[in-house]
Amino acid sequence: MSASPILITGGAQRLGRHCAERLVDDGHPVIISYRRERPELEALSGRGIVTLPADFSTEEGILDFLARLKAETASLRAIVHNASDWAPDSTGPEAGATFERLFRIHMLAPYLINLHARELLEACREPQRDIVHMTDYVVQKGSRKHAAYAATKAGLDNLTLSFAAMYAPEVQVNAIAPALIMLNEGDDEAYAEKARGKSAMQMVPGPGVIYQTLRYLLDNRYVTGATLPVDGGRHLR
Repeated sequence: MSASPILITGGAQRLGRHCAERLVDDGHPVIISYRRERPELEALSGRGIVTLPADFSTEEGILDFLARLKAETASLRAIVHNASDWAPDSTGPEAGATFERLFRIHMLAPYLINLHARELLEACREPQRDIVHMTDYVVQKGSRKHAAYAATKAGLDNLTLSFAAMYAPEVQVNAIAPALIMLNEGDDEAYAEKARGKSAMQMVPGPGVIYQTLRYLLDNRYVTGATLPVDGGRHLR
């Protein structure tokens, strides 16, 4: 009997890609969703990772992805909701559309996928099945420039509690709430120094700490409805 795959949404770059590749290293089959074509997809496919395009900015796009996911696999070991959009706030005419897009990506897509893919999780013959929501440190404090992002990530954090209650004991549902984990290309040393100064740990740790946290949740049969902070002690500053 072949192992059930782990789905990672937004798995073509940065944290999602790192986790997908590490899961493959650990022997798990992996499916990722991606928003747009990028060179990294060929390398991921070469490692045996199934790549499915997805537009989570519309309900139609979410449902279309679900149909193609079910055509690809009959079961899932876990779902990791990593797809995200770091869009800033605006006072222009696009403000409402931006909020609605972030709502669909951060809340509606996980909500619908959790509901419609439950049968795939329940079809998994392994002793543990998981859903993991990737939220954010800003859920706890809000954001002056990314209020819509923070609010919709907070909604995703709350969905963790609801689905944990709905799906227990068969499926565990938890969240990971990172602060700054890795720098972007083009970030200079001045920015890096400022970023390090925001946490008590005084570091930009890299994506490995997220995989360690994900691995903990995937390996622990007695944790559900929890949000695990991975923020280097930001609340202590």
